[in-house]
Amino acid sequence: MNIGIVLLAAGASVRMGTAKQQLLLDGEPLLCHAAQAALHAAATHTVVVLGAQEAVHRALLESLPVDVMYNPDWEKGMGNSLKTGMHRLLRIAPETDAALIMVCDQPGVTAHYLNSIILKYSKTNAPLIASRYAGTAGVPALFAKKLFPELMALDDKQGAKKVIQHHHDITTTLDFPEGAVDIDTPEDYQKLVRV
Repeated sequence: MNIGIVLLAAGASVRMGTAKQQLLLDGEPLLCHAAQAALHAAATHTVVVLGAQEAVHRALLESLPVDVMYNPDWEKGMGNSLKTGMHRLLRIAPETDAALIMVCDQPGVTAHYLNSIILKYSKTNAPLIASRYAGTAGVPALFAKKLFPELMALDDKQGAKKVIQHHHDITTTLDFPEGAVDIDTPEDYQKLVRV
């Protein structure tokens, strides 16, 4: 079973005021923390999509065996970067059976949790497995191949959540309360490092 991971890390962190990809968590940049979680999961390929401050972020990843993809149109929105990542994944691994979409600003995501999604997929063949937190279903989320066309057709401003909402009837969810913690503002970050 070929499962690819697309890690979205292209944004400019406007509300944070500084690149959250570079914020340290236990001495490691958030971007590397997310990439390491992806690499230690049971996936066959990991594509990291970069945008803002691409050169700096590419340098952070240079020792890791991930496929780095620069999206020159990252400012158009998360959907644009997601599509860029999917195109890259299918170019390097056309045999991909499912894609696991994740973002770099959910510090609670671990390889163990990503593997729980992959294990659920291998046991059930569910077409869509999403994470449930804060009363909603979102990423990290795994999409079977039959949903790839919908991911590729997303509006530039829409994320994977749009596909999840459209298919709530066939979505399997895993409880992931840690997913509610994402780093968007300086306050979010201060709260995280104080814990």
